[in-house]
Amino acid sequence: MRALISVSDKTGIVDFVMGLVDLGWEIISTGGTSKALKESGISVKDVSDITGFPEIMDGRVKTLHPAVHGGLLALRDNSEHMAKIKELGIEPIDLVCVNLYPFEATIAKPEVELHDVIENIDIGGPSMVRSAAKNYRDVIIVVDPGFYPAILDNLRSQGSLPLELKEDLAVQAYSHTARYDAIISNYLAKKIGSNKESFMNTKTLPLDKAQDLRYGENPHQKAIFYKVPGEYGLGNIKQLHGKELSFNNFIDLDAAWSIAKEFTKPAVTIIKHTNPCGTALGNNLLDAYNKALSCDPKSAFGSIIGLNKIVDSEVAQEMSKLFVEAVIAPGYTDEALLILQEKKNIRVIVLDDYFNHDQQNDVKRVTGGLLVQVKDTKEVPFDEMKCVTHLHPEQHMVADMLFAWKIVKHIRSNAILLVKDGKTVGVGAGQMSRVDAVELALKKAGNEATGAVLASDAFFPFRDSVDTVNKAGIKAIIQPGGSLRDQESIDACNEYGIPMLFTGVRHFKH
Repeated sequence: MRALISVSDKTGIVDFVMGLVDLGWEIISTGGTSKALKESGISVKDVSDITGFPEIMDGRVKTLHPAVHGGLLALRDNSEHMAKIKELGIEPIDLVCVNLYPFEATIAKPEVELHDVIENIDIGGPSMVRSAAKNYRDVIIVVDPGFYPAILDNLRSQGSLPLELKEDLAVQAYSHTARYDAIISNYLAKKIGSNKESFMNTKTLPLDKAQDLRYGENPHQKAIFYKVPGEYGLGNIKQLHGKELSFNNFIDLDAAWSIAKEFTKPAVTIIKHTNPCGTALGNNLLDAYNKALSCDPKSAFGSIIGLNKIVDSEVAQEMSKLFVEAVIAPGYTDEALLILQEKKNIRVIVLDDYFNHDQQNDVKRVTGGLLVQVKDTKEVPFDEMKCVTHLHPEQHMVADMLFAWKIVKHIRSNAILLVKDGKTVGVGAGQMSRVDAVELALKKAGNEATGAVLASDAFFPFRDSVDTVNKAGIKAIIQPGGSLRDQESIDACNEYGIPMLFTGVRHFKH
């Protein structure tokens, strides 16, 4: 029996190969793997001895040879195949252990040169993996060191592998090469060619299982979290405390993080069902937390909290008084962590590089396909906004209007947000009509609506929203504009003395 070994990840490889040698296997290897095995005292035959051809072009061509692939692809129960390889002097290869050049690690290096990236695209490795996996009934293919013990155990006890294990290894092998090629394709699509700034006609998305989830949107639904290799975000979180995360937890954590990282001043957002029930800026994190909680303390029960500064013991002590599903922050002091850990079920999440703003596409699953769009991160500078009313907003209003405009794009449409003194005071989310969203936000705000500013994620189709907010004492409005009846809303604002800004950018969220 012969095994061909060529790995970049040498974890456990010496023990695995020694186990094969003890069972009488002949070992063939290449380059650095051959050197490592020989240094460990293992007798190895170089692949060039099999092919009768030296490695060439700085190792670019090593295993791309009929003596290798004929030995992998020959069907053992096909007499013509076996006669042909015998005629050509090709011996069967019964096991291939390969993992590929570290392309993913290479592109993760800061300032990596394209030349180095190209040289880490493996050619011979994927070819051997695919050949062996195609002939999985006759050839054992292993790409994951985690399978070394199971393979050796079966070879020692049975002399071979059960068909089901061979099938599992083959499926994993093709997943391995598909993932590898997808990462290469996606990286190069951003770096070279004519399509760097556009969507490709064909897109392959590699996904790695990150963890099993407690359950899906409901307890009867099984759920898993997959991360996209090389992309920043929740695939990089660390859970410091608490029970397993659920499907809903992940969605709300993403919403909390997305809002909290919008601001450089201390900011806290409290999330329920992806919508903020309270968001505030403060002189410090404790001030921001208390203001955010005061926005809607009833809805904050069972929430997820996002904070954009290191959580200290004072903030942790206040949060521990509330039933909270999870907290996400860039870090926690030791004292804060001890306080939060006293609450058995709260999930304490940390995300390094919290303010990473990588431009990733927004992807949504629909039946039969995926919808992909550029993420809604567009910002409109204040000097590009247009005041469409006779009265201009006062300076203290402008600060609240800009704060509200940053947040409203994170709220489900139709969305209305009321802000006063650096904190949200009323949210109208997910309503079928604009005026219903206005009325809901006003109801939530109660007396706090007086003197607040209003942000709308899309235009007012009629003046009824302005009529309604005037009665509640709203002092300024910021919205995209763009309605056929904009002038009616402008006239209403002029009638009531309410300044209104048009941003020219809509922020629907579905």
